[in-house]
Amino acid sequence: MIRHLGSALTDVTYVFDEPSIGLHPHDVVRMNDLLRQLRDKGNTVLVVEHKPEMITVADHVVDLGPGAGSAGGQIVYEGTVDGLRTSGTLTGKHLDDRATLKASVRAPSGTLEIRGASTHNLQDVDVDVPLGVLVVVTGVAGSGKSSLITGSVVGRDGVVQVDQTAIRGSRRSNPATYTGLLEPIRKAFAKANGVKPALFSANSEGACPTCNGAGVVYTDLGMMAGVATVCEECEGKRFQASVLEYELGGKDISEVLALSAADAEGFFAAGETRVPAAHTILGRITDVGLGYLTIGQPLTTLSGGERQRLRLATHLGDKGGVIVLDEPTTGLHLADVEQLLGLLDRIVDSGKSVIVIEHHQAVMAHADWIIDLGPGAGHDGGRVVFEGTPADLVAARSTLTGQHLADYVGA
Repeated sequence: MIRHLGSALTDVTYVFDEPSIGLHPHDVVRMNDLLRQLRDKGNTVLVVEHKPEMITVADHVVDLGPGAGSAGGQIVYEGTVDGLRTSGTLTGKHLDDRATLKASVRAPSGTLEIRGASTHNLQDVDVDVPLGVLVVVTGVAGSGKSSLITGSVVGRDGVVQVDQTAIRGSRRSNPATYTGLLEPIRKAFAKANGVKPALFSANSEGACPTCNGAGVVYTDLGMMAGVATVCEECEGKRFQASVLEYELGGKDISEVLALSAADAEGFFAAGETRVPAAHTILGRITDVGLGYLTIGQPLTTLSGGERQRLRLATHLGDKGGVIVLDEPTTGLHLADVEQLLGLLDRIVDSGKSVIVIEHHQAVMAHADWIIDLGPGAGHDGGRVVFEGTPADLVAARSTLTGQHLADYVGA
């Protein structure tokens, strides 16, 4: 951004996709200033964003919806920020939402000790991370949050890190295969039709012979980019025609894989299509806010935030342990943040410890314990500047995080 601000070019259109990712509220204010400067030079600035702090500085807002996945894809509002507030859209309703501090916080069941942490810019940090509660690690961008947790917590026994890196798997992988959901579905189809389960896998015996179960045929064009065309034999359904004659509850396997997770949860809940194992996994997928995903869509079509929540869904059934989440609000709409907070509460109440590296004030306000790093970034950071409850942080206002959190909750 700085490079373009120094450029002599004008009348350029800049597109920023969630520039607030990884930014502390203090940094978001500075980011807004840079965006305005780019605009004032005579450029057009397009920003794809969820943060209300960034939406409210816009000259013009385009809101898509009304829902996600197949329930979205329409422009539901276009106009000023003030107009958005009264538009009645999901974004408009939640634009002025502000979290409140919890009346009481959970008592820790133990501590996880970090001693002499010196990864990257950390300055020989000693800190005790409470267990059995919701811990938020925060601080300005570059203050050493990820260095502290990734370097000193991740890798220990019983600690699971859920981040936003690409999920390993080919373009044949989908939410059903990744979560283990396909196995009980295949067995249910096999039992209902008296055939073997392998027929109901597009990676096994039931695959369309023309596209080998991919649903598309890839053509290599040498030096140019390859082209994918829908398979003419199976029409993208991925299975042999003979396999699609077998049904469960009036649907063939390709129709079931085309269901959203929310619809599939209802489909496998009761009656002749009741499959408890599938229903449990689908419940976890909808719990993490991914009820709109079709269970057979390729994992390559998922965003970073969706991948992270799908990973989280696979760990919800684990016994005990510590779950580390790195910015789980990335890519989340204002309305979804509330659902995320409820999910984090349920995970902690189930007996797990949750450590969240996060900048979102709603998550900070909802924490039982906050570890704030700073006071600045790079060489100016790497120290613990506060540890305690959100209420104590707001009352002290001794750090940048404390000041922004106090403003957010209206203290």
